[in-house]
Amino acid sequence: MVVGDNRIGTNQHLAEISKCVSISAIALLILDGAGWHSSPQLILPENIVLMPLPSYAPELNSVENIWDYLRSNFLSHCVWDTYEAILDACCDAWNALMAKSHVITSIGTRKWAQVTI
Repeated sequence: MVVGDNRIGTNQHLAEISKCVSISAIALLILDGAGWHSSPQLILPENIVLMPLPSYAPELNSVENIWDYLRSNFLSHCVWDTYEAILDACCDAWNALMAKSHVITSIGTRKWAQVTI
């Protein structure tokens, strides 16, 4: 195993998701364009279907909106003296966002992507 090899982590993640899918159900996972999401080395369980997002469609990937929020509200117009200062600023920004779950919900919720049964 190569440290930092995202394919291994993705395979483990897929296996864990597969265990949580109800019997005779299928999980649909929507993925961004990360290279390891389409690696031929992925082990895709039979009860999971992958649906890649189109390229250059950040409006469909709510995580992109989270990054925009962090940059706009915490990390813009700043200059840091050291790498450690950059890491500290990023951690502070992330922790501030984690303390505001309602902000994450408002950024990440897509009314058109909800299923009501």
